[in-house]
Amino acid sequence: MKTTFYLIALLALFGLSNAANAQPLAGGRAFSLSVCDINTVKSWGYNINGQLGNGTNDDSNVPVSVISLSGVKTVACGDRHSLALKEDGTVWAWGDNANGALGNGTNTSSDVPVAVNVLTNVTAIAGGRYHSLALKSDGTVWAWGFNGEGALGNGTFANSNYPVQVNLLTSIVAISAGTNFSVALKNDGTVWAWGINDKGQLGNGGNTNSSIPVPVSFISGIKAIAAGYFHVLALKNDSTVVAWGANESGQLGDGTTTNSNIPIAVSSLENVASIAAGRWHSLTLKFDGRIWSWGNNSSGQLGDGTNTASKIPVQVNSLFGITAIAAGEQHSLARKNDGTGWTWGSNNNGELGNGTNTNSNVPVEVSGLCPILAVPEITEQLSSSVFPNPCNGKFTLTLSREKGMVDIYNLLGEIVYHSEIDGQKAGIDLSNQPEGIYLVRIYSGQNVRTEKVVIK
Repeated sequence: MKTTFYLIALLALFGLSNAANAQPLAGGRAFSLSVCDINTVKSWGYNINGQLGNGTNDDSNVPVSVISLSGVKTVACGDRHSLALKEDGTVWAWGDNANGALGNGTNTSSDVPVAVNVLTNVTAIAGGRYHSLALKSDGTVWAWGFNGEGALGNGTFANSNYPVQVNLLTSIVAISAGTNFSVALKNDGTVWAWGINDKGQLGNGGNTNSSIPVPVSFISGIKAIAAGYFHVLALKNDSTVVAWGANESGQLGDGTTTNSNIPIAVSSLENVASIAAGRWHSLTLKFDGRIWSWGNNSSGQLGDGTNTASKIPVQVNSLFGITAIAAGEQHSLARKNDGTGWTWGSNNNGELGNGTNTNSNVPVEVSGLCPILAVPEITEQLSSSVFPNPCNGKFTLTLSREKGMVDIYNLLGEIVYHSEIDGQKAGIDLSNQPEGIYLVRIYSGQNVRTEKVVIK
């Protein structure tokens, strides 16, 4: 009975499901959101427009609960408004609504969540600076809020305080939004963009705004996108990254500070699992669970222990085992594989959530935060196998990915083995361990999988 108890406890802790979950962290203008593992939402930081959703307009430097919101699977931030996607496919919003970004048919701000009008079957959400996006299960995109430069993509420049369909877009699998522009990824690996284009944000080789989607030039084979305030990152199928748009702080990562209206390669970066973009900085998570960043660093948002900007990627200090990343205006966020939240950068309004208002150029743990929703995968299924099983302590772990990390736990929850994996097969030797059941926890970027192995 004792062995059974430990096994059940560990399975409850780790989970053996490899189903997709959505983004559990989001950063806005000096505030942050996190989805708890029980599908509620915590918030902290700047709250002048009620974007923390706790019924007040008071800043908080520690996490507070968003009121009356449950069943949430993903969150997104605008400049001063927040979005949540529930498991039932509905969208809820709170915070600044001067331009209709809450999508509830009014222009009245709200410090508690309100339902976005007449939106169902939504699978993804994105927050722009003053507008919002939703992706429906039929592959169409819907937008609401500020439209002065065409960010709603419906062929007009008129704001809308309820969702309108983006013109000419079908078969969309991912969305992202920046300052008055929007980006979408199609299932054929092409990228489309619309809205303001003064810094080349649309990536189509020009600088003319567009109120309807236009194709981003010279790229294909894209599997993820991330829009910052004035720039865009795209993750390719070969796990490299390209970028376009504003580059005054080196946020395109090509070693220059020259804007680009077409995609250019980020320097010396490979084996990338996911991407995130802030106002003037960029983040990537590699398959080994470590983070690299570049761009503006005046508040320490690169997390490398300095406040020096970098035009090429630098490694974030002392963080490993990361499964999710997000970027705010001048701060950064990460989830570790133990469910904890970590932040760095600007903290003037408490957006780091560590109980202080002091900036930090190295990661600090968010105080008193619920375990953050796990993210087993974001782009494709992670598969693995253990052979032979049962074994004498020596076995081969086979992965569908070429890079990753493995932790192995005994039934007491103690780590008995830790290693990075370089290649799709790894020989593992646990012959120094006693007979019994062990849990093999595999991390590959934001993909996580658990296997069970028996030593006899």
